[in-house]
Amino acid sequence: MRSDTNRENGPAERGWAASRPFASDDRAIEGLPVRLVIALVVGVAALGLMMNMLGDIGDIGQNELSVEWEDEPIVEEGDRGDLSHAVVDEDGNEIEDYTLIVTSGSASLDSPERIADDEDVDVSDADLRQDADIGTLEVEIVPPSDGNFVDEQENAEITIIES
Repeated sequence: MRSDTNRENGPAERGWAASRPFASDDRAIEGLPVRLVIALVVGVAALGLMMNMLGDIGDIGQNELSVEWEDEPIVEEGDRGDLSHAVVDEDGNEIEDYTLIVTSGSASLDSPERIADDEDVDVSDADLRQDADIGTLEVEIVPPSDGNFVDEQENAEITIIES
């Protein structure tokens, strides 16, 4: 502790603090560590909330695309199975310059099919797996690059049934 002689010298003569080593300095601000921890916790929580809100902003202005089939997308195995379709946005407006990719689901394809926007889907080479009466092919949309379109939700699958 400081002696009374140092207190009497007043603020003008603080030379005694500079001459004492840091390790023996016993002055402190009461409650600083608790306040510091509270401020840190509140700051991290506020930062987490702000980052969460910023993460949701990216979805604004993006339109989800989906496939609408003219007829039910059900084809008998081995049939030509040309399926007419349209890709629409959330408001029902038809979209152009997209690509459909049809891949194996529980039915199999030799290779994935790429279909441009003006073509019908041909699934004549789709085969059912052994001992299966029904199978599906999955459909994905590659949106056009000139808009704010996404395909994040699943699209209606093409169903293949045994003939």
